[in-house]
Amino acid sequence: TETSQLMTAPVCLVENKDNQLSVNQQAMQILSSISQPVVVVAIVGLYRTGKSYLMNRLAGQNHGFPLGSTIRSETKGIWMWCVPHPTKLNQTLVLLDTEGLGDVEKGDPKNDSWIFALAVLLSSAFVYNSMNTINNDALEKLHYVTELTELIRTKSSLRSDGAKDTTEFVSFFPDFVWTVRDFTLTLELDGHAITEDEYLENALKLIPGSNPKLQISNQPKEYIKRFFPRKKCFVFDRPISNTELLAHIERVSEDQLDPKFQKQSMNFCSYIFTHASTKTLRQGIIVTGNRLGTLVVTYVDAINSGAVPCLENAVTTLAQRENSAAVQRAADHYSQQMDQRARLPTDTLQELLELHTACEREAITIFMEHSFRDDTREFHKQLMAAIEKKKEEFLLQNEEASVKYCQAELARLSEPLMESISRGTFSVPGGHRLYLEAKKKIKQDYELVPRKGVKAEEVLLSFLKSQTATENTILESDKALTAGEKALAAERALKEAAEKEQELQRQKQKEQQKKMKAQERSFQENMAQLKQKMQMERENLLAEKERMLEHKLKVQEELLTQVFEMKYEKLNEEINQLKEDINRTKKEGPVMFQDMLDVAGDVLTVLPGNAKLLGLGMKLISSRSKEHSLPL
Repeated sequence: TETSQLMTAPVCLVENKDNQLSVNQQAMQILSSISQPVVVVAIVGLYRTGKSYLMNRLAGQNHGFPLGSTIRSETKGIWMWCVPHPTKLNQTLVLLDTEGLGDVEKGDPKNDSWIFALAVLLSSAFVYNSMNTINNDALEKLHYVTELTELIRTKSSLRSDGAKDTTEFVSFFPDFVWTVRDFTLTLELDGHAITEDEYLENALKLIPGSNPKLQISNQPKEYIKRFFPRKKCFVFDRPISNTELLAHIERVSEDQLDPKFQKQSMNFCSYIFTHASTKTLRQGIIVTGNRLGTLVVTYVDAINSGAVPCLENAVTTLAQRENSAAVQRAADHYSQQMDQRARLPTDTLQELLELHTACEREAITIFMEHSFRDDTREFHKQLMAAIEKKKEEFLLQNEEASVKYCQAELARLSEPLMESISRGTFSVPGGHRLYLEAKKKIKQDYELVPRKGVKAEEVLLSFLKSQTATENTILESDKALTAGEKALAAERALKEAAEKEQELQRQKQKEQQKKMKAQERSFQENMAQLKQKMQMERENLLAEKERMLEHKLKVQEELLTQVFEMKYEKLNEEINQLKEDINRTKKEGPVMFQDMLDVAGDVLTVLPGNAKLLGLGMKLISSRSKEHSLPL
């Protein structure tokens, strides 16, 4: 059961005290227990505009996020409420209610900007809540959008020309939903009825002119168009005409609300539930509750250290933590499955190696599913080394189990022989022949013992060697044999022992070859799954760039129709760069990986020793993938 199903009220996620942000540990514990993907809806806006009430509606409650009935802003920092998603199975809806912007009691206006930036960074649907109408005044109050270029960075390294790197904002920014409360106008333009979305699009049209004041008022509009992939608008009538009831709206029953407001609220909630997407980072990295917690800490730490929150750094931090956990999870799966499926001692080495191959394949799949941005293959190498170590431990355990079992069986089978030796049964003329027959019977019975394992021959040889002195004594004391016959028997015994030793060496060589074959299969399996993973990452990257391109072409078309040649040209540079990136990504992928596979094949054919194979093979993967690592 996910914690989201048990959360009955919101908790503070980011505390804002004395203009200092800090992450609430209780909220972190809640997020760390949520392994489901999250849909994150954040709402921002001026204080006392009814943000919290809308969020409570999304939670399906009247109560929850505190509603202030006085002029004082009630919500300090960012509050969080995790609830099961009402329409998407196995997903959690995370609602983030932010403190009101523009609170006169605040000392540092930059504090508002950071709250706004955090809401953008954390959400998959960003709701901006305002009052009455979308006019110049409302857009001026949305100056926080223009400040995002100073407060958020995509990459850790600065551009060579020192320009702000906003080209890729659209690839990770949330959808933008503008909610206009207490709306009293008629939705029409030039005498024709228009939709809420057309109302927003018209309000966001840039006004031509070189007047500096005009350019400043155009900036929020331009940035909303450029940065946010989707835009949506909802207008709401006043929920209830009675002012006294309005002050305590959380106590008002549904049937007391204005019917229009009821329908508008229902449409808003329905849209969010249907269209607000799972929170994802670059290249389709899905954000779960615990990943969201890591992002919150990373961003708040950056802000408190005086730095600018950087998406690349956040993804790197997240990848380090997640990839370590993925290695552990995959290695644990391998160990658990080997423990459960292996019945030691196995009859043959091949049986254990085939089981190892199957369990390793599953472990690699688990690692590939839960890891990302392992460009240098550092964590992949860790997993291979961990599995190799575990495999060696299982091989050793298998040998020990075989030795123990075979020794016990030989002790049981040779018990009559030992008793006969103690009684002096063989200290008679013809005793050596009787001894050989008894020894032969032991070997025949030992052959029939099932599942002796990999050390069967070695343990038998060791037993036979232990009988050498006894056999020599019996041979020497056998009066029925001539000196020549004794010498011949001794020579025959030595020859048999030498042949047995040679056979044992041949068996060991075969086992080593089988281990090398298993190592080769392991390497090929890693390469196959790595290729599949890299192809998927490349497809995600291409899809992301193509979405960016489509969005920018649409914005460019709007600018051209509105006679903004200068902005059109600037956007054209970004579009051309994106097209080059897409073409390069398409060309590089297959060539790069085929090259890596070809060299890897050569390595496999000439390298003896599985340790060398593992080391050089992974060195190859690491160096090649680093050369051609995917951009963020």
